[in-house]
This record gives sequence, structure tokens and C-alpha cells, in this order.
Amino acid sequence: MAKKSMIEREKKREALVKKYAAKRAALKEIISDESKPMEDRFRASLKLAKLPRNSSATRLHNRCQLTGRPHAYYRKLKMSRIALRDLGSSGQIPGMVKSSW
Repeated sequence: MAKKSMIEREKKREALVKKYAAKRAALKEIISDESKPMEDRFRASLKLAKLPRNSSATRLHNRCQLTGRPHAYYRKLKMSRIALRDLGSSGQIPGMVKSSW
């Protein structure tokens, strides 16, 4: 089980990303538009730099929904391999059986 503080920090980052997503997209649009004057593009890049760092989507890290584990994460199932194996072994995932030989 991951530390509660790490899980909460990740939730805080998700909220910030969601809050600033539209603003970041608009600023990036201005910055990448070659037809705009250089001054406007520079001002937009300064505004983008003033936004919180944790509002960037690249700062997010996938975590298991059950345990909060950050490694060995299956995106489709939103859980780690260990949680998946435990649920499969206990018969809670339909069609999944533990293999042994």
C-alpha cells in the first residue's frame, strides 16, 4: 500500500491539471501560432511559465485504484499487477484463473 500522502498529492495534481487544462491549451495555441507577433507569443510563454508546475499533465503518474502502487500499472484495468493477481486468485475477475504448472 502506498503512503497516503503520495496518493493525496497525486489527487491534488489531478485537480490542478483539470483546473488549468483550458488555460494551458489556449496559451500553447498562441505560442505555437507563427502568424502572431513575437511579443504576443513571448507574453503567452511568460504566462504559461507562471502557472503552477503541478498543473502540467506530464507531472501526473498512474496509480493503482486499490493500493496506490505506482509501478506495474495496467491502464485498461486501472490497477497494478499485484492487485490484479489477488483479485484473479480470489475469483473476483470473470474469466481469469491463476495459472500454475
